[in-house]
Amino acid sequence: MSDDMEIASTLILERVHNDQMVAHALKGFPLEACGLFAGEPSGPVRKFYPSRNTAESSRLYTVDPREMLKADRDAQDNGWELVGVMHSHTHTDPYPSPTDVAQAPDPGWHYVIVSLRDDVPMLRSFRIIDGEITEEVVELV
Repeated sequence: MSDDMEIASTLILERVHNDQMVAHALKGFPLEACGLFAGEPSGPVRKFYPSRNTAESSRLYTVDPREMLKADRDAQDNGWELVGVMHSHTHTDPYPSPTDVAQAPDPGWHYVIVSLRDDVPMLRSFRIIDGEITEEVVELV
């Protein structure tokens, strides 16, 4: 991707949603936890939707399709759209794995990873476009 085509990106996250994502990751441990979030595409996250990881794995996640449908409908009812997905890494850095990249079909989404590897959970966000990973700023408001 050329420099003029690169998208500078920021995820605007209210502290309550940051805390909900971290709490959901901790609650799901030792399995990976996952969830969706909604808002305006270039605005702040308005709602976090914790989801069941139907893969029931410490290395993979699959958002429950019924919960995804419910989240999408709720977002639409509120004038928002789904703008991203979060999942946890139980034993590794908060950086997209090859599996995460392969599961990232929407170039407009934010891909949040909460790492539980260390004593203090770490949340980071990425854009994944055509297999290319770009970390974005997470602005807590």
